[in-house]
Amino acid sequence: MTEPTPPAAAPDTLDQAHRLAESLRQEIGKALIGQEAVVEQVLVALFAAGHVLIEGVPGLGKTLLVRALARTFDGHFARIQFTPDLMPADVTGHVIYDLQAESFTLRKGPVFTHLLLADEINRAPAKTQSALLEVMQEGQVTLEGRAMPVPRPFMTLATQNPLEQEGTYPLPEAQLDRFLFKIRIDYPAVEEETALVAHVTGSQVGEQLDVSAVRQQIDPQGIETLQRIAARLQVDRAVNDYAVAIVRATRDWQGISVGAGPRGGIALIRAARAAALLDGRDFVAPDDIKRVALPALRHRIVLAPELELEGHHPDQVLAAVLDHVEPPRQ
Repeated sequence: MTEPTPPAAAPDTLDQAHRLAESLRQEIGKALIGQEAVVEQVLVALFAAGHVLIEGVPGLGKTLLVRALARTFDGHFARIQFTPDLMPADVTGHVIYDLQAESFTLRKGPVFTHLLLADEINRAPAKTQSALLEVMQEGQVTLEGRAMPVPRPFMTLATQNPLEQEGTYPLPEAQLDRFLFKIRIDYPAVEEETALVAHVTGSQVGEQLDVSAVRQQIDPQGIETLQRIAARLQVDRAVNDYAVAIVRATRDWQGISVGAGPRGGIALIRAARAAALLDGRDFVAPDDIKRVALPALRHRIVLAPELELEGHHPDQVLAAVLDHVEPPRQ
């Protein structure tokens, strides 16, 4: 029996960080077949210390992705199934009175973890959805007047089904804006789906999510180091101006009733830095901005009613905006 490979030490250089980030991507690929773009966008969000909203029909591997990601850095993983009767205390925790000890006891909720999967977040009313606002923004939960930090790194991965809208509660704009990315996960290609079916049904009982092939590559402190390295990558003034120009263009674009706010430009720069880290570069290129623009902005704009009636999608409008805004010359 072979001993498991010990996790790598926290990276000291950009080259080490790039190799480690690539190893995380490869390890996740051992459990999740296909969906390379989705895996890359989730890693970008993690390295940018952001949260993601994943939209896709059930059965496309969202839970498997989160479990595999947690295994790569030995992180804690918690899953909450959002339902109409879910209460805020079911998310954050609560204080109860212990009759035997004659004292109050604090019971922490599932939010005290590294990776929180908020499954079908739009199934719960706004009161319960808002229980995540403080922890997503400040990395802490306030219970009975006490501010308690959650483990770091902390990342919320919320999912919603785009097909079933009956009995759902749309996320308010203030909460949508706190997600760095909105990721769309689609059906796999035919070759990937064939390999997926063969993999899941091969000598396996039931439909358990098998992540045994995924090996730990780093520890939680190492992920924080990757986040700090990404935050230090250089961003030229022209690239910063390019990100701002894209965001401002959405506010005056025909067919967009509500454009992206300042958080849109911040999200573009943060995500572009993480994308550059994945490529092993110490600077952000204009192409990095374009690469992250759709997942960073698609949930920050509201289309005009006439475009929605015609079946247009935010990605189509954003693609036109990106074609219109001139990138800086490198």
